[in-house]
Parts: sequence; structure tokens; C-alpha cells
Amino acid sequence: MAGKYFDEWTIGDTLTHDIRRTVTETDNLLFTVMTHNPQPLHLDIEAAKASEFGQILVNGTFTFSLMVGLSVGDTTLGTLVANLGYDKLVMPKPVFIGDTLRAESEVIGLKESKSRPNAGIVTFLHRCLNQRDELVCQCERSALVQRKP
Repeated sequence: MAGKYFDEWTIGDTLTHDIRRTVTETDNLLFTVMTHNPQPLHLDIEAAKASEFGQILVNGTFTFSLMVGLSVGDTTLGTLVANLGYDKLVMPKPVFIGDTLRAESEVIGLKESKSRPNAGIVTFLHRCLNQRDELVCQCERSALVQRKP
């Protein structure tokens, strides 16, 4: 099991996740059509070329999902009860096909669960950066995590 139990976290714990991912045209196309997003900036190269970006813009919800996915192995794999919410989601820079993304996570909150004595709430600040170390996505994730048995 790679994730940590609630009792093993402390506020300020910071992780740089080892897995990186280069975004492909297929990633963007499949995610966009699977989620029924008709935005031409994600699907139509001619419309994208005519935009201020000059190229296909990667679907932001793909970027968000990838950021969280890159973090799971080190944070909650095997210990998660449930994700409770995602807050303060921002995407300050665009992501393009061919960008290589990586993630970092910091524990910014710990709270005992009132309804589940065998679990607690860990709040992570997840950050996603591209190959130029530019912040492309960030959010806070509240996760209900098991206590150590």
C-alpha cells in the first residue's frame, strides 16, 4: 500500500510525485469526446489556430483529473474512504498537446472525523506544473482517510 493513514500525516508534509505525463493528442481527444464537451478549442484545429492560443488547448478537466491521478499513489492509495470535495480550483496557464505535467501535494489541513472514529479528513493542496515549472492547475482536495489499524 502506497498511501498513508490519517495518523501518519502532519500539516506541512510536502510530496513531489515521481510520475510525470506528457499529454498527447489522443488523451485530449478521447477525454473531450467521452465527456461530451463540444468546445472547438479542444477539437477543431482550425478554430484553435484562429484563437489567441494558435493551437489546440488541452481540456482543463483532463488537466485537473491528471493532476489528482498523479497524486493518488503517494497520498491515498489503499487508505481512502472517500473524496469529500475539491475546492479553489484554478488553471492559471494553458496546457497544450506535448506538454509534460508533474504534480506536487502539500497537507494543509487535518481534522478528526466526528461520524467515523476510524477515519479523519486530510486536506491536500495539489499543484500541477508543466515542463517549464509553470503552474497550470491547483486545487484543494478533502479526503476521508482511514486511521492506522
